[in-house]
Amino acid sequence: MAKQQTILLVDRDTDFLEWAQHQLQSNQTRVLIETSSDAGYKTFCLEDPELVFAEMNLHPFTGMELLARIRKHSPNALVILTSAFGTTQSVIEAMKMGAFDFVRKEQLPFNLKVVADAALQAAAEVKAANAFKPQLTVEQHRDEIVGRSEAMQQVFKMIGRVAGSDAAVMITGESGSGKELVACAIHSYSARSNKSFLAINCAAIPDNLLESELFGHEKGAFTGAHSQRVGRFEQCNKGTLFLDEIGEMPLQVQSKILRVLQEGEFSRVGGNETLKTDVRIVCATNKNLEEEVSKRTFREDLFYRLNVVRIQIPPLRKRAEDVKLLAEYFLQKIANHKHAPPLKLSEEALRVMEAYPWPGNVRELENTLQRAAVMSTADILLPKDIPLGAEEPEILRKSEQGDINLMPLERAIEVLFQAASQDTALPLLPWIEREFTLRAMQKTGDNQVRAAKLLGITRATLRKRLDRNSGSEEDEE
Repeated sequence: MAKQQTILLVDRDTDFLEWAQHQLQSNQTRVLIETSSDAGYKTFCLEDPELVFAEMNLHPFTGMELLARIRKHSPNALVILTSAFGTTQSVIEAMKMGAFDFVRKEQLPFNLKVVADAALQAAAEVKAANAFKPQLTVEQHRDEIVGRSEAMQQVFKMIGRVAGSDAAVMITGESGSGKELVACAIHSYSARSNKSFLAINCAAIPDNLLESELFGHEKGAFTGAHSQRVGRFEQCNKGTLFLDEIGEMPLQVQSKILRVLQEGEFSRVGGNETLKTDVRIVCATNKNLEEEVSKRTFREDLFYRLNVVRIQIPPLRKRAEDVKLLAEYFLQKIANHKHAPPLKLSEEALRVMEAYPWPGNVRELENTLQRAAVMSTADILLPKDIPLGAEEPEILRKSEQGDINLMPLERAIEVLFQAASQDTALPLLPWIEREFTLRAMQKTGDNQVRAAKLLGITRATLRKRLDRNSGSEEDEE
């Protein structure tokens, strides 16, 4: 006969305890209940249950403290924390401290038995393999990630689980979904948090400069190298380096990255000295790197080195329940910057926003609310105040027959010529080229490949324009 398993429930709500005990108790499962954290800890020490459900809001000490005491007493204990209002910080901290799971109470009526069965199965595996290890908690500065949806809860749990290790992490997701924010959180919750966190966008730096940016260069290594430069890997020693848009990295640089991951060493461009570094790599991409590997544009060995742990960020359209929370967060952020009370969203405006697919994800939501706040004349935002989507400009609007309507374009050109005639210092065509180039880079998050495609030019041409415009800006200064 199989040994009876024991579950301990610790919660202040006696009605919940009674219901949960009825749901879980069986011939194979014994359920113990306590209403305080100190009594719950004593019962745990006496009974050594396979699984503990503990509410966050306990007395005389919190569920988080109960988790810490239980894990200190028994490093392999499985504890599931529950809360009606789980914050990002509490979810990540709970997982970092070794909680088996963090479940919002509103979900328990639907999956309490499923969650418990999965945990009990894990408990048997833990006893057999001694797989779980205690984790220390250290108070650190947190970068806030906003979201209460189930999809984001899974992201928070992954952050908590990987933060305590030095494993390479690959973050995938659409542009604007918050990949760098997740990378920052991984660093903030890690043992490296008191060291540097540096981010570099591999798509925003020309191929011939990326290697120098990462590894540094010696004086005279190439034209313009007038002095020695320390690269990001040296600057970031003992810290975390975030490589965004890593799918855009040229193969030559990929080889040097692989060497750093394998040997922890590299050389500056133009140098012979072998340098050591201890850097944790977190990378991000919105490309399918498996496809890039098959096309031989991305090294297979590097892919497997980087893809130790993968965190997939869900697009905003798949977590519409987070739109209200995000909107309130951004409106408060805007208000803090302006030193003014935050704007409010009307119910109608919120419904419109929740129904919108947000192709630009969280970044688009924040930019939309910033524009709305600038244009607003009242303290509450209505649907008409929310500029949703990148509206098709009149100069590109087509007629029902598919013909481009040229009249608005003619008017736009006339306005530009009038401006140029009134200001002879305005070099019209260079100004238009510069503005379109910079706006395209801004719109694509400094991704040169997508910006070049948007402008209908090659990446090489785009780089020449960026170099030229950068030079003109320096001249103007």
